[in-house]
Formats: sequence, structure tokens, C-alpha cells
Amino acid sequence: MIPQTTDLAPPSASPATGVDGVTIRRVASLAEYHECIAIQEETWGVGFRELVPAAILLVSQKLGGVCAAAFAEPTDDRPDGRMLGFVFGITGVENGALVHWSDLLAVRPEARGGHLGERLKRYQRELVLGVGARTMYWTFDPLVARNAHLNLARLGARASEYVPNMYGDDTGSPLHGRLATDRFVAKWDLLALDGDARVPDRPGILVNPTDDRGVPMLAPLPDAPVVHVAVPRDLEALPYDLRAVWRDVTREALLAYLGRGYEVATFARGDATTLPHYVLAAHD
Repeated sequence: MIPQTTDLAPPSASPATGVDGVTIRRVASLAEYHECIAIQEETWGVGFRELVPAAILLVSQKLGGVCAAAFAEPTDDRPDGRMLGFVFGITGVENGALVHWSDLLAVRPEARGGHLGERLKRYQRELVLGVGARTMYWTFDPLVARNAHLNLARLGARASEYVPNMYGDDTGSPLHGRLATDRFVAKWDLLALDGDARVPDRPGILVNPTDDRGVPMLAPLPDAPVVHVAVPRDLEALPYDLRAVWRDVTREALLAYLGRGYEVATFARGDATTLPHYVLAAHD
């Protein structure tokens, strides 16, 4: 059972308040841990099978993990401020070195669009560095352009591995539906200075152009120095059948190039005439 105390955060926790009044700090009470569960259900649905319970959120922090949340400015009704989002991860050992796996990041709809997810991730980075880890991993859907932009272009993480259907095709979440849960594994060097790992967009050959209905087609896969693999502007706005086509086409292209030794150099957001796309470069 979770102890009924009001201070469940490690003593090393230190809050960070932005100019907008939003404070990010470790989760510190039983009620707050349960609020993290509520945000999981709001984001992924009440039937989500991968939901992390309060006991695991708490115990992970006791052993070098992170469960931190962003809180709005206090009000008379909410003296601690409404929880706007949270991030959760566990710390473990890889090849004899401490590493951190960031498992969940969720932001409530009213707080999206203001880089709050990025701020939570950077706060997590500072806490993870404090326990001695130098690398952070997490997964993201290759077809979700906003997440790819955050992870690769803004944070400077690397797409180190592509895993087909990592969590199965029935997670119980309406957000995932029946779509295969292909994922990129992001690898973040926590000691890199901001911007060090960022790479600008580079001209290349688009290997999955869309037809006049917006359906992606897989062209022959040339051994060009740089290739682009496009993704939808907004995956969630597409019907399921079209999402499935995007999944199949991008999976084949990305696995083929990664198998040839190409690396994901960066992610470009595109413009009015160009879809968002991964930039893959042949290994020198």
C-alpha cells in the first residue's frame, strides 16, 4: 500500500517556476500521484492497458526514477495549482552505466501548444543528471510529427532504433486504436549542450510521395546520400485506413534505410507545400 503521507517526494526535489507562473516539481503527495493517473486516463483512455499505477510512480522515485508534474499558478480553490501535465521515467543499468527510460509524458489539452512537454522533459533531464545517469531513452510514434519535431529537432535526441508494433496493436487506448504501435526509440545524450545535436534540414530525395488524394506511395529506394521519408501533418485527423497505409509505407522505407546503415539526421516540419519528413543520411 502507498503510505498516507503528504510528502512522498525525494528530498532532492527542487521546483522550477517559469515566467508564466507554471511550476514544475516532483510529485509530492498521494493526491498528486492519483492526479497523474487521471491525466493518463484523459490522454490514453480509461481502458489503456499500459496505465502506470500510483504505487509504481511513487516507488520509482525512491530508487532514482522521476515523476514530476507541471502546476498552474495557485488559486483559492487549488492552492497547489491545477496539475497541467506530468512526466514519468525509471532509472536502471545498461552495460554497467546508469541510464534513464522516460516512460510517460502527458499534457492536458488546455496547456498544449506552449512547449510545456519540452519543459517537463528538460526538468526530468536535470533530475536524472543528479542521480548520475548520462543517457535518457524513450519511444515515440514515427508518424506523429509534433513529437518527432520535439524529440529530434528541439531536444536534439537521436532516433536510435525502429521497433515494429512495439506495444502490440491493441493497447486498449482509443488514441492508438487498432494501428500497429511502431515506435522509434529516442536516445538523448544528457551532457550535450542545447543545440549541439541539432542538424538543419538537408536537400534529399523524397521516397514516399503522396498522390492527389493524399495517399503515400513507396517509390524505388535509391542509395542516395540523403533521403526524405514524409509523415502526415496530423495523424489523428486521418481515417484509420489511411493511417494504416502511412504506417506500412513509412515502416518499409525507414527499416530499409536503417538496415543499409543510414542514420536519422533530423526531422523537418515542412511547409505549405512540403510534408513533415525525416532526413536520413548515408553513414560516412
